[in-house]
Amino acid sequence: MSVKSHETTASSVAEVTRQVVQEFVAARVAGDVERLVELFADEVDWVLAENPVVPWIRPRSTGAECAAQFTELAEYTVAEDARASVDTFLVDGSDAVLMGHISGTVRATGKTFEGPFALRLTVEEGRVTRHHLYENSLSVAEACTPS
Repeated sequence: MSVKSHETTASSVAEVTRQVVQEFVAARVAGDVERLVELFADEVDWVLAENPVVPWIRPRSTGAECAAQFTELAEYTVAEDARASVDTFLVDGSDAVLMGHISGTVRATGKTFEGPFALRLTVEEGRVTRHHLYENSLSVAEACTPS
């Protein structure tokens, strides 16, 4: 009996995680920063490799700071050239991993970047508490560096 109860609980946690991550992706694609602020927890474990030549990459820890990254990215890149595809969407309890490919153009230099990415998200109590993004940071840095 306890095994079945545990399976049901784990399954419902995974369902909530999947739903929140799908809402997160939809808000991100729509550029809905207000919804992103709602989806991020008050305090977030944010990891995105520091890169001093990339203006939208910096340490963040609050939900509002994390949501603002998407606004800053839009300011520094050409919206029409932004592409992202998700090839894999894995959920295990409160953790989700998205893997795919991103590309774009930096507005100031006109240079492009591209490469694979992996995004690890953790959802607790219906909000994103962990956002760890792994991307081709060399390509992004080169695109931000003037010739």
